Amino acid sequence: MTDEDFTLSRSRAANERLHALVPGGAHTYAKGDDQYPEGLAPVISHGRGAHVWDVDGNRYVEYGSGLRSVSLGHAHPRVVEAVRRELDRGSNFVRPSVVELEAAERFLATVPTAEMVKFAKNGSDATTAAVRLARAATGRPRVAVCADHPFFSVDDWFIGTTPMSAGVPAATTGLTLSFPYGDLAATEELLTRYEDEIACLILEPAAHTEPPPGYLQGLREVADRHGCVLVFDEMITGFRWSEAGAQGLYGVVPDLSTFGKALGNGFAVAALAGRRALMERGGLRHPGDRVFLLSTTHGAETHALAAAMAVQTVYVEEGVTARLHALGERLASGVREAAAGMGVGDHVVVRGRASNLVFATLDGDGRPSQAYRTLFLRRLLAGGVLAPSFVVSGALDDADIEHTVEVVAEACAVYRKALDAGDPTPWLGGRPVQPVFRRLV
Repeated sequence: MTDEDFTLSRSRAANERLHALVPGGAHTYAKGDDQYPEGLAPVISHGRGAHVWDVDGNRYVEYGSGLRSVSLGHAHPRVVEAVRRELDRGSNFVRPSVVELEAAERFLATVPTAEMVKFAKNGSDATTAAVRLARAATGRPRVAVCADHPFFSVDDWFIGTTPMSAGVPAATTGLTLSFPYGDLAATEELLTRYEDEIACLILEPAAHTEPPPGYLQGLREVADRHGCVLVFDEMITGFRWSEAGAQGLYGVVPDLSTFGKALGNGFAVAALAGRRALMERGGLRHPGDRVFLLSTTHGAETHALAAAMAVQTVYVEEGVTARLHALGERLASGVREAAAGMGVGDHVVVRGRASNLVFATLDGDGRPSQAYRTLFLRRLLAGGVLAPSFVVSGALDDADIEHTVEVVAEACAVYRKALDAGDPTPWLGGRPVQPVFRRLV
């Protein structure tokens, strides 16, 4: 299919209807049509394995499935069967289901560095509960977030620090500080400057680069020295780094950690886990002031917890984490070779751990470019590759990787033409894609 042949008339119509009814046209900003070339934002009909189909009937090899949540592939049979078994037994009751006990036992066996767990429906609830718990335990008002990681929560304590801070009081935003990843001296200086004021350090334990040697252990020691809570956001690293997350891989135990995304393979389930002495402050067996930790009507729906248990079983029994790494390494190697072969190896750059690959699109001066990203995405879509990132799922096969690399090579050929012309505009087909966090539309 050529770029000229690729049309999405039904998707365009559906997008218009979505914008009329749903603010932003999607329920997650990262899924908005502003993240895609103009007029080329597919509306999905269904998916199976590593493939999705849009309402126009186009089929794609999909990456970054469900914003990294569908790591086993769509409609994974073992997960679907576990969910189906629970649906006929009821999904929500006036008292805890035995499934809640089974799911907690399974999770804590998978993540043995944690002593207690509480489930929720989304990551923001879990991270905000961690922040509240840290503030209660320390009696301190401030929170320090890692400045190099893009997202922690939709709640005011974090979203007020982004360009989309409308509606968040300045007094709330002022309580959130930031520290740089990998720089222990800067973190120590921040904690010293705000001595006895910072309740917690919250960060992704790893992201697009490996932690510097000794960094996480050093951060553990810095947090202990200053009496603040160390929180690992394992929404992405959970399962993709190891079944027990980055903490399991690197051997550094946080006080609290949050999991989600891959935990449910697309079903809505997240978790806050951590040390018993902290977690019990949100329970009924602690003598001090009670913390309103997590209390959600739908937080323990049985089918979602059944999905989570099935996911953990599949990961362990089928070696999924190792498969994700192998697939990612194959993809990264192919993309780099294709980019180099077309003379754009310094401009289309694959980064990150093999199980969590992203790509950068750089202009002629080596600067990140939304215009060149638009050109690249446009060619991928026309070739049947839906890839806001190159984050793999376990459902991909060799043919999918080979097809993706072929389409990348074709995209890179156009990329080279745009670089030679010094202007990608003729190849954009409309306005460039936009960053999620921006103050104005």
